[in-house]
Amino acid sequence: MSGAPERSRREIRIAADNRRLLLRLGISAVVMFGFGFLLVPFYEKICEVTGINNLLKPDIAAVSNTQVDTSRSVLVQFDANLHDLPWRFHPLQRSVSVHPGELVHIAYEVVNTRAEPITGQAVPSYGPLVAGQYFRKMDCFCFTQQTLAPGERRTMPVVFVLDPALPADVTTITLSYTFFELQGRRAATATSTAAATKADES
Repeated sequence: MSGAPERSRREIRIAADNRRLLLRLGISAVVMFGFGFLLVPFYEKICEVTGINNLLKPDIAAVSNTQVDTSRSVLVQFDANLHDLPWRFHPLQRSVSVHPGELVHIAYEVVNTRAEPITGQAVPSYGPLVAGQYFRKMDCFCFTQQTLAPGERRTMPVVFVLDPALPADVTTITLSYTFFELQGRRAATATSTAAATKADES
């Protein structure tokens, strides 16, 4: 008879251990989701504090009186990355040679490969890091969140100027964008789309 209570106690301990493990896994999932969701606001706050290339503000005033320095040329290379986002994303040109102070227009292309609308936010980065202080963007898809319909293909412009104060030893710059999915927006977008479809049918 003593075997039955012992088994019962063992089953209770196993059940308690399983509950604790499930709780830990749940907390880890929430923390990971929150970290991914906060990456873009975190980047925005860093830019705001440092004053370098604010994600949401064009640098129009910074180039209003810029003179083109034709004595120098800088090779600007373009890169595209996705962070757990079901899109295709690439620059329409891999590089361009520009003079500091020259207004430059380039473009990226993105395609939503999912059968549902998805919202993403692009975060720029620069190599070498110091180049970010002299890279002035007047127009950029990274200024706003991008919501793509199922299968939508979009061409997105970038208009920029290199500040002539760029150090002379910087002859090559890599502008890289990484798109992050805004998880909270997917559910909201899907709900609004479903509501609009239902309204059209009625």
